[in-house]
Amino acid sequence: MTRYEMLDAWVDAHFDEETRYLQALVQVPTDTPPGNNAPHAERTAELLAAMGLRAERHAVPAAEVHAHGLQSITNLIVRRAYAPGGPTIALNAHGDVVPPGEGWTHAPYGGEVEDGKLYGRASAVSKSDFASYTFALRALESLGVPLRGGVELHFTYDEEFGGELGPGWLLAHGLTKPDLLIAAGFSYQVVTAHNGCLQMEVTLHGLASHAAYPETGVDALQATNKLLTALYAYNDVLRTRRSAVAGITHPYLNVGRIEGGSNTNVVPGKVVIKLDRRMIPEEDATTVEAEVRALIEQAVAASPGVRVEIKRLLLAGSLKPLPGNAPLVAAIQKHGQAIFGEPIPTSGTPLYTDVRLYGAHGVPAVIYGAGPRTVLESNAKRADEHLLLSDLRGATKVVARTLLDLLGG
Repeated sequence: MTRYEMLDAWVDAHFDEETRYLQALVQVPTDTPPGNNAPHAERTAELLAAMGLRAERHAVPAAEVHAHGLQSITNLIVRRAYAPGGPTIALNAHGDVVPPGEGWTHAPYGGEVEDGKLYGRASAVSKSDFASYTFALRALESLGVPLRGGVELHFTYDEEFGGELGPGWLLAHGLTKPDLLIAAGFSYQVVTAHNGCLQMEVTLHGLASHAAYPETGVDALQATNKLLTALYAYNDVLRTRRSAVAGITHPYLNVGRIEGGSNTNVVPGKVVIKLDRRMIPEEDATTVEAEVRALIEQAVAASPGVRVEIKRLLLAGSLKPLPGNAPLVAAIQKHGQAIFGEPIPTSGTPLYTDVRLYGAHGVPAVIYGAGPRTVLESNAKRADEHLLLSDLRGATKVVARTLLDLLGG
C-alpha cells in the first residue's frame, strides 16, 4: 500500500467521526450579524482537544469587536511543528456566516444528513473545511513518517465583515507567518485570484416638507433617482474593462439597499443607499474608490440644495496570484484529479474573501476545500445550504495528500 493509499484508508476509516465533527460545528450558530462567535470557537477548541489537538485561543479585544458592529470573536490557531527544513502551511477556514433567512426545509442548525448530504448553515461555506483540514492533518500524522516544516490550522470568525478581525488580526499581531496557505474552498477548482470589493453608504440630505407644499422642501429622493441613473449607467463602462483572469469577467456595481422618507404625504428629506463595487484583480482599490466618489459627487451636484455624505463601509483588495503558490497548485491538481476523476482547473472567482489578507502579507495562497463543482450548487448563503459528504471525503484526501507532498518529501 502506498502512502497515498494509507492516507485515503485512514480518512475512510474515520469518516463517520469527521461527519459527526462537522455536525457539531454546524449545530452552534454563528450568525454574523450579530456576530457572537466566541462560543463557537470555544466549542471547536473543545472538540479539537478531544482529538489531541491543542488550540490557542486569541480573543479580539471587545472594543475592537464592538467598533466593527460585532459582539465577540475568538480566533483559533493549532500549531504542529515538525523537523526543520520544510514550509509552514496554514489551513484557514472561517466560522462566521450570514443568518439563515427563510425557506428552509431542513433545520438550519440541525446538521441533518439525508441522501448523502449534510444540511445546515455553513455546512458548505466554510465549516466544512474546519472538518476537511482537521482530518487531513490527523491523516497526515497517522502515517508516522518523518515530516519537515509545520502545519497551522487557522479557524477565524470575521470573513463576512471583511476579515480584518480574523486573519488580518492574527497577521497584524505577528501571531502567524506561514510560508503557504490553503484557504476554505467552494468549488472543485483551485482558486488563485479573486475580486476586490468596495462598499459604501451614501446619504443624500434634502429638506422635508408637506407634500401639499412641495416647493418648500428639497426632495432627496428625486436627487437619489438621478444618482441611481448615473450609477447604473456606470456599469456600461465597467463592462468594457475585461479581466485576463479565467473565471472573472469585469467589474460591476450593485445598489443593494435604499432607505428614505418618513410618510406618503411628506417630501423625502433624507435617503440612504448602500452600494457594492466589485473590483477585478487588475484594478487599484484606491483609484476605484476615488472614481466612485467623484461619480457620486458629480451626479448629486445636478440637484441644487442636496448635500451628500459618503462613508466607506469596506475596502477589500483583490487576491492576485503569487508565484510561490505553484507547489500548492500542482499538488492539488494532481491529487484532485486522482480522487475526483476529472481535471481540476485553476480559476479566479468574482467573490471576495479574507484570503487577500494573507496575500497582502506575501503569503502564496490557494483556495481549495470541500466544496461542490460550483458554489451555487451548495445553496451557500441560501436556504437549505448543504454539502455532499462524498465531496467532504474527497477534499479531505486531496488536502492530506498535498500536505504529504510538501512536508514529507
